[in-house]
Amino acid sequence: MTNQIALSLRNMLTGILPPLSMPFDEQGDLVKGGLKAQIEFMIASGVRGLVVGGSTGEGHTLSASEFTEAMIEAYDANGGRVPFVVGLIVQSTRDAINRVKALGDIKIDALQVTPVHYLFKPGREATIEHFRAIWEATKVPILIYNVIPWNYLSINDMLAIMEAVPGVVGMKQSSGDVKSVSDLILRARPENLVLTGIDALLFPSFALGAHGAISALTCAVPGVTVKLFNAVQAGDHQTAKDIHFRLNALWNSLRHDNLPACVKYIQHRQGMPLYHPRAPMERVTNEQKQQIDVALVPVLELVDVRANSAA
Repeated sequence: MTNQIALSLRNMLTGILPPLSMPFDEQGDLVKGGLKAQIEFMIASGVRGLVVGGSTGEGHTLSASEFTEAMIEAYDANGGRVPFVVGLIVQSTRDAINRVKALGDIKIDALQVTPVHYLFKPGREATIEHFRAIWEATKVPILIYNVIPWNYLSINDMLAIMEAVPGVVGMKQSSGDVKSVSDLILRARPENLVLTGIDALLFPSFALGAHGAISALTCAVPGVTVKLFNAVQAGDHQTAKDIHFRLNALWNSLRHDNLPACVKYIQHRQGMPLYHPRAPMERVTNEQKQQIDVALVPVLELVDVRANSAA
């Protein structure tokens, strides 16, 4: 992949790229057609792209057939309006390649790929070969999704992967350490994408020069995170700081262990159907709902959205 093509992708995949939540019913089954309303909500909020199959979307729980079903449904609902990113959270190189090939000839703008995530950690060269094999088999540009705690890639690891594999165009950094975002911006090539997944610190990440975000809050309150990103790009740091602290309070009301369930509840408060997490993830408790509701009111004031009264 030439630098010019990588730079074009970087310019396309910037801004707010929400990882869609997955519409499961009470039994944990995918609700057919359930992604469409969410996609309309996202696009109306001004997002720059869609990510399907990420952590917020409980992509790690999807069977191969469910993965294909969800991707095709989301792709059709999007209709080419914004870039389309496919998330891969799988156990092997073979599984990653097979899942992409099962999607046929749909136009995928990029893959968001984790290192393998179960127990056995490959070394740097094996990890490079993992990403190389996916790129060579699919020819779809790849973003490294650096999120697996027991297979967490160092800055040097990610730079080595991007140097060795032309199709790896960037990364999403999900550690809470904004210094890692700063180091990536400092050391990556100009054409590489540096995206943040650090929900509590979106503002400083954007101010440092992160090209965009894929994170739970971008899915929960897309319009507000778009407003934050745009304020930073415009140099309006006072507005950005105000948004930051409102989002900070909302983030503090959420539990990490059932974060996708919390995101679905926040979407519901903005008029989306209330979908459920897939077991054994816990549903949002009444106590959590009360805490979220208090923190959500000042956030939604920023986009003139009134929370749904039905809890």
